[in-house]
Amino acid sequence: MSVKIRLQRHGKKGKPFYWIVAADARAKRDGKFLEKIGIYNPNTNPATVELHLDKAVQWLHNGAQPTDTARAILSYKGALLKHHLDGGVRKGALTQEQADAKLAAWLEEKANKVNAKKDGLSKAKDDAKAKALKAEKEINEKRAKAAEEALKAAEAEEATEEVAEEAAEAATEEVVAEVAIEEAPAVEEAPEAPAAEETSEEA
Repeated sequence: MSVKIRLQRHGKKGKPFYWIVAADARAKRDGKFLEKIGIYNPNTNPATVELHLDKAVQWLHNGAQPTDTARAILSYKGALLKHHLDGGVRKGALTQEQADAKLAAWLEEKANKVNAKKDGLSKAKDDAKAKALKAEKEINEKRAKAAEEALKAAEAEEATEEVAEEAAEAATEEVVAEVAIEEAPAVEEAPEAPAAEETSEEA
């Protein structure tokens, strides 16, 4: 029987969630499996991978063949390195202590890289949030400035209208005064009529 280490899909539509399993190569993808050795969640950033290292290495020792994606995950978690180091221990190329030290150093370096990536993503998220907040403040300041300018323009327009109204009223008053002045002499000329009558009587 050929055994494969592969992914078994779970989760809802558009949100896949995988189990890492050792299964018969003839079984369906989401069918029967021999043993579950981990989980893989690609929906997070970075992806969440939980792997039972010893079980995975034991299946590799027994000849299980990982699929391409499963191989990448096993490499990411150090299972392939441990399998390689165990082979060196069996051949006598190095001791178990040396193999464990190499594996621990590699795992620590890998963890530091993952943490650095998480910190970078967190920093980038904070920078994006700060940038968006700054842009929003600038927009609010522009809006406030525009509203203030519009208010000033409205006040200036009202002042101009008041001045125009005052000028119109003054002009109206001047016209009324001129009309009154022009009408006043016509009223004064009326008493001259009896003198004309006296002249006609003398004639």
